[in-house]
Amino acid sequence: NGVERAIVTANMNNLKGSPIAFAEARPDRFALAAGGLDLLRPMPTLRTLESFVNDYPVAFAMVGPSFWGDGRYPPSDAVYYPLYTKCCELGLPLALNTGLPGPPIPGEAQNPIHLDRVCVRFPELMLCMMHGADPWWDTAIRLMIKYRNLHLMTSAWAPKYLPDSLLHFMRTRGRKKVIFASDAPVLSITRTVGEAAKLDLPEEVLDGYLHGNAQRFFFDRLGGEDGTAR
Repeated sequence: NGVERAIVTANMNNLKGSPIAFAEARPDRFALAAGGLDLLRPMPTLRTLESFVNDYPVAFAMVGPSFWGDGRYPPSDAVYYPLYTKCCELGLPLALNTGLPGPPIPGEAQNPIHLDRVCVRFPELMLCMMHGADPWWDTAIRLMIKYRNLHLMTSAWAPKYLPDSLLHFMRTRGRKKVIFASDAPVLSITRTVGEAAKLDLPEEVLDGYLHGNAQRFFFDRLGGEDGTAR
């Protein structure tokens, strides 16, 4: 599929999973997204996260606000602040789910407007919205215009269904803001790469979407072929 480098999701509390085996075998091709954070137990969680980042090629940490705590903790809640602080200290990007989730669980915590206060408090935080932002695309776009550190990843969205407002943003003020992702195996890499290549985007914008923006945001902090930090 022409994929040079991929990020696979790992639970940092399970070091025997296949994503970690992939990253250990080919750190030049695979990096990890660190999941499994228990934000209600901040100190042991942050110690585990820091150790995980030191030992493996970790591209970013990840949290789905609707998928824990019965969806009662939006990203503006102080329960996230220790994680934000640690990610800033480590220079580690953080990805948070935005948009209404597909499963029948509460979704209000994933309204991107909650990131407004986060970006004000933590301008150093490398922050990325995951899984699009439906039905709040316009809010997400306005926030990305407002804050230099905020980006969006189109995981879990078939590219052919991305809204015109986002494609316009990508062609204009958001050329460096939007990052491709497949969310495989829910949406296959074959399908999403193929659909992305057919989007009505200038060549340089498409290259940024499929490669350059992810390289800069996720991979530049990682080292060379062995995946060790610079």
